Amino acid sequence: MIKVVDKIEEANCITHSGTMHADEVFSTAFLDLYLENVKVFRTAKVEGYKIREDQLVYDIGRGKFDHHQQDALRRDNNIPYCSFGLLWKEYGKEFLKKYDILLIDKVFTGIDKDLVEGIDADDNGVFPKIEAPYRVKTIPNVIKIFNPSYDSGQIESEQFEKACKIARDIIEEEVYYMNGKVQAEEEIMKQLEGVGKDSHYLLLDKFLPYEETILQTPEAENLYFVAYPSNRGGYAIKVVPKSLEDRIPRLPFPEEWAGLEGEELEEVSKITGLSFCHSGRFIVTCKTLDAVYKVLEKILVDC
Repeated sequence: MIKVVDKIEEANCITHSGTMHADEVFSTAFLDLYLENVKVFRTAKVEGYKIREDQLVYDIGRGKFDHHQQDALRRDNNIPYCSFGLLWKEYGKEFLKKYDILLIDKVFTGIDKDLVEGIDADDNGVFPKIEAPYRVKTIPNVIKIFNPSYDSGQIESEQFEKACKIARDIIEEEVYYMNGKVQAEEEIMKQLEGVGKDSHYLLLDKFLPYEETILQTPEAENLYFVAYPSNRGGYAIKVVPKSLEDRIPRLPFPEEWAGLEGEELEEVSKITGLSFCHSGRFIVTCKTLDAVYKVLEKILVDC
């Protein structure tokens, strides 16, 4: 596990001291997963130290894994790399070989887009536009709260280790998540091949993360619903939204079903075997597969 050391001679990783950010925290956490047993020295500058070849310097020193120089590397979409992105670019695929992953290139790219690029962008001042009537905490916001609080007596090195532990867990879970997502995408694409363009629903024999694949597949633009066995028992029928950004359903469930459950829902819908309809009209749960077919037939009769 990660340990902050007081002497540079004891370190195999070197980064900056002072206020911590998601960049060097996630860089350190990634290196700990990749190299194992990272001993990190945090310093205000590396000038004056004799850096050994087996010591990896990042987010400081204007070297290969720093991004503060004017000619810093950028992605194809013009988002600048930060240290986390540079380390991921260099070692990410080799790191993924430690896991039981078949489609390494896809998982590598997926993690870069889903996690790494956002941290790179934020650290380089490219902030997301978030319109919400409440405070949205991004990953960099979460890491920020690990900095020693005013008048708390918290020790900087201990807080850094805490933040790195959280980041380490996130990276590892991201690997499992993205590997599953990529495998599910392959399976969903196979199932979409058997669905005609005139079909408005997809019935899965088990739950798979399907939404992003469907919304990015032109051949699935006519799908309104996806049904699958629920982990609570029975089946769920969920609407397909207009897009990843616009959560309005392509076709919502009937307004008169909203918020009803059990016998009341069965009476209003005239369908036996229904359990619940969310008040937002984006999901209906059924006790039986027969009820699923009856719901779809009823809703899609005019399509």
